[in-house]
Amino acid sequence: MATWNSRGLRGSTFEELINKTNEVYRDKKLGLVQKIPTPIVPVHFDTEQRVITKAFFEKDSTVDYIGVIQGVPVCFDAKECNKDTFSLQNIHEHQYKFMEEFEAQGGVSFLLIMFTERNDFYYMPFVELKRYVERVKEGHPKNFKYLELSDDYFLKSEGGAIVHYLKGLSIDLSSREEPS
Repeated sequence: MATWNSRGLRGSTFEELINKTNEVYRDKKLGLVQKIPTPIVPVHFDTEQRVITKAFFEKDSTVDYIGVIQGVPVCFDAKECNKDTFSLQNIHEHQYKFMEEFEAQGGVSFLLIMFTERNDFYYMPFVELKRYVERVKEGHPKNFKYLELSDDYFLKSEGGAIVHYLKGLSIDLSSREEPS
């Protein structure tokens, strides 16, 4: 059986915190965001225990969550990082491409990152992720450091929302507005 920190269950605690936050947002009529299941094809099923014991991914998934927050279409992926350096290899090309296309259609894409050692949550706007991806082409390592991140996008629990990403979304949207 897999342990909590195995590859198979990595991120499940963080996703549960996000799911609870999404329930709070829904209950307060602030938004409707759902977890998108990753399509799998079962290979072996234990009929006695009624569980899938072996499966493979049917196709590449897009992102973890899609929905609407106060009229704004959003999509985001949840990532955990157990050190102060986040490897961009954790973002799959198909996920990045989907987020980029979502932005091109007028939606808002972002990452939610949990730095487990620090117990910190971070909202990373797509434009910031894109900046880190682009600088790799200039020879920079395929990562970014915790200390590079903007203080504005670290999230605090509020009003029952443990991963209160509406704060990050609000700042993200403000930064997109054209100056008058």
